[in-house]
Amino acid sequence: MAGAQFIVQADGGSRGNPGPAGYGAVVLDARTGEILAEAAEYIGRATNNVAEYKGLIAGLKAAHALDPDARILVEMDSKLVVEQMSGRWKIKHPDMQPLAAEARGIAARGKVEYQWIPREKNKEADRLANEAMDAGKQGRQWEPKPRAAAPVAAAAVDEPLPAAPAPRAGWAGPADLGAPTTLVLLRHGETPLTPLRQFSGSTGSDPGLSEKGVWQAERTAEALAARGTVQAVVSSPMLRTRQTAEAVARRLGLDVRIEEGLRELDFGDWEGLTYAEVLERHPDDLNAFFGSAKAKPTGSAESLTTLTHRAGQARDKILARYPGRTVLVVSHVSPIKSLVRLALGAPPDAVHRMELSAASLCAVQYYSDGNASLRLLNDTSHLR
Repeated sequence: MAGAQFIVQADGGSRGNPGPAGYGAVVLDARTGEILAEAAEYIGRATNNVAEYKGLIAGLKAAHALDPDARILVEMDSKLVVEQMSGRWKIKHPDMQPLAAEARGIAARGKVEYQWIPREKNKEADRLANEAMDAGKQGRQWEPKPRAAAPVAAAAVDEPLPAAPAPRAGWAGPADLGAPTTLVLLRHGETPLTPLRQFSGSTGSDPGLSEKGVWQAERTAEALAARGTVQAVVSSPMLRTRQTAEAVARRLGLDVRIEEGLRELDFGDWEGLTYAEVLERHPDDLNAFFGSAKAKPTGSAESLTTLTHRAGQARDKILARYPGRTVLVVSHVSPIKSLVRLALGAPPDAVHRMELSAASLCAVQYYSDGNASLRLLNDTSHLR
């Protein structure tokens, strides 16, 4: 099997996080999709992340036992493990550091590539992990089920032979993903409404920057010019974002490109009101808004789901126009939080758990394989 190409799919789970945990892994022939090996184990009390790493280790060991020289594509639905093992995210948790080191030591450097897949495409590993946890609940370890033997009798002359397994689509070893496209996400500077914490969306008074907001925009321009990495500037059409973007673009000698999809959410009847005023006048609508991404502000035509869709479309346009470049994207709280959420693969309500200050910077890198990596969140160090 020298020169083989394997696909390792791995998963882990914990019923309680931490709680009773187990992992599962399968090794597939990359060309045919045939399952070559399975591994699963109940590991006692652990977290999801520890179980996922142990599943990865088991899958790599199984592939290594089949052919130490094989090239391996690891497919997992754990964004954390994929990004950490790809080197795009740091491994800070002490429980994960030795597991990651063990995984790296199994296969030769350059022989393994990592790719995120959605959970529905990781069903075999997920099944094995759940079988392992079920076995642990019964006080035993997982045991592989015997596979049905292939028939050996020759087919009749007029009987069609069974079709061969469909080949895996086109993986030929570690790919050169090229330079990522980096979106530096800048929230606009303060407006007169910002310190009052009034709702300010896309259908209100469209305020410009306050004196402090102008100062914030100029300080941001100085900082970005000093870094020298921004190659293009894209802005929401709102006045406050255009003024912020133009301050940076002037310093960098660039033009500002307007993207309609980056505008703020339509807050409807909440425009210009404070949170306390909305809570007093529209309590049911406000509670619904924070409880569901599909709920709309009173009198608005937009929900966070709608906004996320258009912000995602705007992102895709920018990525297509500026591949491999660093782009400053000047927008608002809701679109920026939504893009960060999408990059993390976080649930919709995660947008309500982020702080985003005026003139703050976030940064997301996008790779050609569809993965994204959050590099910066709510950075205001340039304003100090």
